[in-house]
Order: sequence, then structure tokens, then C-alpha cells
Amino acid sequence: MSAHPNDASGAALRRDADILIIGGGPAGSTAAILLAERGHRVVLLEKTHHPRFHIGESLLPANLPLFERLGVADQIHAIGMEKWGAEFVSPWHGRGETFLFADAWRKNLPHAYQVRRSEFDEILIRRAARQGATVIEGCRVRQVEFLDGAQDARIESESEDGTRDTWHARFVIDASGRDTVLANQFGAKRRNKQHNSAAIYAHFRGAERYPGSREGHISIYWFDHGWFWFIPLADGATSVGAVVWPYYTKTRSCSVRDFFLATIRMCEPLAARLAHAHLVSEVEATGNYSYSSDHSCGNNYVLLGDAYAFIDPVFSSGVWLAMNSAAAGAETVDTCLRNPARAGAALRRFDRTMRRGPREFSWFIYRVTNPTMRDMFMHPRNPLRVKEALLSVLAGDIFGSTPIWASLSVFKGLYFASSLANLRRSLAAARSRRRNIADPEASVSTS
Repeated sequence: MSAHPNDASGAALRRDADILIIGGGPAGSTAAILLAERGHRVVLLEKTHHPRFHIGESLLPANLPLFERLGVADQIHAIGMEKWGAEFVSPWHGRGETFLFADAWRKNLPHAYQVRRSEFDEILIRRAARQGATVIEGCRVRQVEFLDGAQDARIESESEDGTRDTWHARFVIDASGRDTVLANQFGAKRRNKQHNSAAIYAHFRGAERYPGSREGHISIYWFDHGWFWFIPLADGATSVGAVVWPYYTKTRSCSVRDFFLATIRMCEPLAARLAHAHLVSEVEATGNYSYSSDHSCGNNYVLLGDAYAFIDPVFSSGVWLAMNSAAAGAETVDTCLRNPARAGAALRRFDRTMRRGPREFSWFIYRVTNPTMRDMFMHPRNPLRVKEALLSVLAGDIFGSTPIWASLSVFKGLYFASSLANLRRSLAAARSRRRNIADPEASVSTS
């Protein structure tokens, strides 16, 4: 149910809940649905109002079983563009290579969706309200206090009219995304020194689409200063963004809009697809892109999705990692509240899950602009099922029982062997990468 945090008099009230969730994005809403279904008193506080704009429109096949579990599969299908594969385009090879999810290890998850996040996120948060969670929008969490020896946490919130409330909850779930409420409060947020980048992005109309089942493919375009995404949406819009290295952002001497359009012109195949397109949104920018918290949980709190870590989105992992962490987090919180004797083991298991996703994707992310990795993507082979294992990673199938790990080890071995065989090129690429990720204070302002 939807609610307002104050009564008619506007007086501050003490509010009680079993679980208070900070943030109503995919992670927070997923956790709210699953925990409300289990009979817990769940309160979700969201600082904005849905629908609201968000990037991260490309989903993975691994999301689909969770949509069924949440009861939103039909609604997601109705708003989504079917995504059957991903295309990587390399100017150094003069062509692209397409990877189909149907060729992954598991053959029963052959597609995903591209979605407009304003619609997708609203479907999830409204589902949470229907399942019994108290959803309060326009309400920002200002402070979370964990009292020594207390059985609950005290949360201070502020609504849009300036009134404040005090909540008491047995458990706090931080799903605040890049606001990283608890990580900031604890001083636990760490910039990722291994992969620093910034993003510039907008929506277009009139972009060139591929025919048939290829229409919904995500396209990744490498270029000298990073990479681009091209994500077609069902309503005819296309999300386009550039993820670039810090040194490049410091070359800007014009508006962000003009800088973005000039950057697109540097990538000939992308520029050709946008030759007759026009902007239908503001151009926005985000700096200091990748980070993580030094821990994912405590005695009565967990961090979900981007509230714990954010990694480069080249493999569209963001929404899947957020929602999978929410499913794991809901299981953990339920165990902690119902069976405190098992809480320690549950929290340790949750922490392993939270660390696994970013770790497995990051191995590829840190190397995806390396010439050896580009060669392997542009000339995919399947000895010992290494291509199928790679496609399983691209599909998000890294948390279940799919036996991809031996083949992934072979893939990594081939990568290192090829790097050694081209040692001079590899050393030059390593030096270039160190320069690319230098200057972690660089960012793109939106002025």
C-alpha cells in the first residue's frame, strides 16, 4: 500500500517496522516483494516519485526466472524489447561480432529485454505495494542509527514538505543505489582504483535499427577513449551512452551536449546509425563511476546492488546484480529475523554472494579494452566449450549450478597465453591502461 509518513496534523511520529528498505529501485522493490510475501512488516522509503528516469536499460536472460518468481513477467514482456544477443564492434578489426544468448551453456534462457527504466522500476515498486509493503515516495532517509545493545535501528526520514519521522526497524536494507547511504555513513565506500571511468548519455529517436530478431540487440562500440552502448527500446527511442576514461573528460571545452555529440562522431559505425536521429532527452553525465563498499552486511543491515558496489556496465550486469542481491538479501533477512541462531552463517553466505558477482564480471571488464581480449571477442572459438561459458557470463548465469568454471579457466588461460605470445603489445596495453585510469578526481560536470 502507498502511504505518507505523517498524519494529518503533520506531527512527527514514531513508526515501527520489521524491515525498513532505503530506496525503491530494482533491488529495494525486489526485496520488498519477497519479504512482504513472507509476512514481514516492510516499509520502503523512496526519495523520488515513480516513474522517474534512470539508465541501465539492458537486462540479462538470468533476470527472467526472477520476474516469474516476483509475478511481473507478463508486465515486463509488455514493455520490453526482446534482446536475443549482444554485438561488439571493433574499429581495429573493421567489423563487429554478434553473440547470441541461445548459444550459451544453458539453452533455456535465449533472450532478455531492453526496457525503459521508468516503466520497469515502476512495475516493481507497485508490485511491492500490492504485496503488502508500505511504500512511501518523496521521503529521504537522513540518518540511520544502530544503538549498542538495542534490538532495532533508528532511522530518521524527511518528507518533501520538510516534516521528519523516526522509524524503528529490526532490520535495515540499504538499496539506495549510487547514494550509498550506509556506506557513506560508515565511511566504507571505496573508489575502484582498478577501473575509473565516467559516463555521458542520452536518448535519441530515429536511430537505425537492425531488421528482424536483431532489432533488440545491444551494440557495444569500442573507440579510442572507451566504449559506447546502443540500446534500442520498444517505444522507438534508443539509449546511447559513452563510458570514457578520465583523461578524456578533461579535454571538454564546450557544453556536455556538444561534447557528447562530438564524441559520437569519433566512432564512425555508431555515428552512421545516428545520422538521421535526434536527441529527445537532456544529455547527462556521471563521474567517478566504479566503487565498492568494504563490507556488505552487519548484524541487522545489508547493502544491496549499487548501494554495495557499482562496476562498469559494459556487460549490462547492473539490474541483474541488484535483483539477485535482493533475492539473496531477502532470504538472509528472513533467516536472521526468524532464526537468530543461524544469522551469522546466513550473513556470511550473503557476503560471498555479494562479492562473487562483481568479481566474476570485473575480470572481463578490466580487460575488455585490451587488444588481446578484443581479438578473442572478434574471433570467438569454442574449444572445451569456452565460448558457451563466456556467453553464460554475458547472460548473467554465474550464481547457479551451470558448470562453466572449468571452461572459463581455459578461456583465461588462452587469454594469458595469447598475451605472452604478443608480449610487446601486451606491455604497451598495460601501460596505456594505467594512464587511462589515472586521475581518480576527474569527473564530468553537467553544466
